[in-house]
Amino acid sequence: MTLISRYMFRQLLWTLAGVAFALAAIALLSQSLGALDLIVDQRQSADIFLKVTALALPQLVALVLPIATFVGVLIALNRMQQDHELVVAKTAGMSRWALASPALRLGILAGFLILVANLWIQPLAAREMRELLFSAKTDLASVLVKEGSFTHPTSDLTVYAGSRESGGHLKNILLHDATDPTSPVTYLAEDGQIVVRDDVPALVMNQGSRQSLSTDGRYGFLSFDEYVFDLKDFVKTDDEFFLKLSDRYLHELLFPDMTRKWERENTPKVWAEAHYRLSSPLYAPVFALIAIVAVIGGSFSRMGYGRRIAVAAVAALFVRLLGFAAQSAAVDVPMVNLVQYIIPIGAAFICLRMLIRQPRQAKALMRVLKARAQHEGGAHAVR
Repeated sequence: MTLISRYMFRQLLWTLAGVAFALAAIALLSQSLGALDLIVDQRQSADIFLKVTALALPQLVALVLPIATFVGVLIALNRMQQDHELVVAKTAGMSRWALASPALRLGILAGFLILVANLWIQPLAAREMRELLFSAKTDLASVLVKEGSFTHPTSDLTVYAGSRESGGHLKNILLHDATDPTSPVTYLAEDGQIVVRDDVPALVMNQGSRQSLSTDGRYGFLSFDEYVFDLKDFVKTDDEFFLKLSDRYLHELLFPDMTRKWERENTPKVWAEAHYRLSSPLYAPVFALIAIVAVIGGSFSRMGYGRRIAVAAVAALFVRLLGFAAQSAAVDVPMVNLVQYIIPIGAAFICLRMLIRQPRQAKALMRVLKARAQHEGGAHAVR
């Protein structure tokens, strides 16, 4: 690249990075608000919350990077046009294609990053996040026990623990079982822990007592060194770890496991996700081309490019909505997957035609200069 091309590329890159950071921060904030139930409802630690929020970042970046490419290229080129830097570059002999080349390279680079994220980084992060969410959902100690408070997993069970230490160890436990209304039972223990034995959850209590009172007024007391209280009737243990489409790698989407019922019934949906992973990176260079056409694709205007920018924004939005519509339609008609590629490629072709085509003012000026040259040539011949 020439010196001016490197300068333009740096300006475009820093602007795109700033826009991408701002958009990713906004998207991450909305994602973190949705994950607050990990702390509020499931009483997980702040570390789990931060991990889940961070693992959502690759998917968010893949969504916002095409938009950041469009906005970043548009802002940077418009600023350079207003500062007359592009005019100076044109005067120095740079063609319109040479001016567009740094922005297009940046769009291709953004598309490559999105492709890498879609095929490898996003599935890896999504699987890790799914495992964290599943472990949090099935963490019985967090679901059943709230430190220093009485909790009611069901209407027949009351649980209290004075403190919860590392490793899930509970101190000063009180458990009241009213499953049998005629003979409720209360357990007191110095410490204990919730464990899973043979897929059956249980609360193991140490150094405590079991107290009961029957309807006829008889009081029962039993001290124990260790007592195992079965929790299978009080908690749901039928949750299964399931990978969503966003958690799967490309080969798992293109070649689903037909031995599983869900894959057989949802094969078109799985294929639509696979082709979306491959086609969505194309929108980054396409959006860069739309921004390029908006600023340098037409004639120079001293009044600014507000109208062109508005038209470019509408065009980019229209193209992206068409892509989402094609992905949705491909779930019902697998042949529509081809349209997921046709839309961005067709938009890129139109932008390239508009970029290569000279504006009407330039064509008129060329005709005038050509006519003048022919006239002057004829005059010299007469002399």
